[in-house]
Amino acid sequence: MGHKFDTCFFERYAQITLETILGERYARLVNRDRPDLQTEDGEIGIEVTRALKECRVEAIRLLNEMAVAEVVDVSGVVEKKGQSGYVYGLGGERDVVGAEEHRYWIGASPLGRVIENKVKKVVNGFYGDFGEFGLYIFTKDDLTEEDLVAAMEWTRELQDGAERRFETLYISEVQTLYVCDVDTLTYEQYSITEEMCKKFFIYSL
Repeated sequence: MGHKFDTCFFERYAQITLETILGERYARLVNRDRPDLQTEDGEIGIEVTRALKECRVEAIRLLNEMAVAEVVDVSGVVEKKGQSGYVYGLGGERDVVGAEEHRYWIGASPLGRVIENKVKKVVNGFYGDFGEFGLYIFTKDDLTEEDLVAAMEWTRELQDGAERRFETLYISEVQTLYVCDVDTLTYEQYSITEEMCKKFFIYSL
């Protein structure tokens, strides 16, 4: 019997990642809806989503990284490899984006579109009321510091003056978690080992 990679899989993966990397505070998160992860006392609400190019290949590549294994069919059956030699990332040279074009890029990219969509919802009260809101995004993009700052600036601009707003972006490249403070435009970077990825993946199935 195979496992299915439904949305709850990604929510569970995000929760165990946050708890493991950032500590006990995130162990209190439970998987619900609006937003996906929340504490019983209403202190924290975190929406979980993915920012991918709109094609099945990108989704499968992301799951391959998360499993450190190979996803072999569309129903989500995982066939574990004998070795763990999977190479992360898309490979090749990154495209260089000029400074004037960068603002357009962040709005047009899958990451930018996802942020815009989710910010509209938090501002309009779709996720209810929590002490603080966070947005956890799985992405296949190979992000630079400039990309991260642009994503925070984009988030801050979209929700400027709103009562309900995302204070933190948790951006996961699977092997790296960026915890971004939208107000200060600063971030912390945390490495995630292959062994941790495997643990998170098995837990989330």
